[in-house]
Amino acid sequence: MVSFIFITDMPTQITINGLSGATPFDVYTCDTGFTTCIYIATIDSGDIPYVFDLPQIFNGMLFFEVKVVDDNDCVVTETFS
Repeated sequence: MVSFIFITDMPTQITINGLSGATPFDVYTCDTGFTTCIYIATIDSGDIPYVFDLPQIFNGMLFFEVKVVDDNDCVVTETFS
C-alpha cells in the first residue's frame, strides 16, 4: 500500500474594502519592483468588498503590492508584508 501526505499552505486572502474612481477597476498583484504583475480581475463598485487569493508565485515573499487601475488609467498601489 502506498500513501501520500500533501502539505499545502493555505492561500493568503486579500480583501479590497473600498475604491473610488471611474469604474471598472483592474486589479493586479505585483512584486515590489513591479517587474512581475499578475492580473487578478476587473471589478465594479458593486463587487466591493472583493476578496481574492494571493497568487502562489508571491507566497513566501516578504513584501508584495496590490495595484488597482481605474477606467481613467489612475493607478493606486498598496504594499503588504
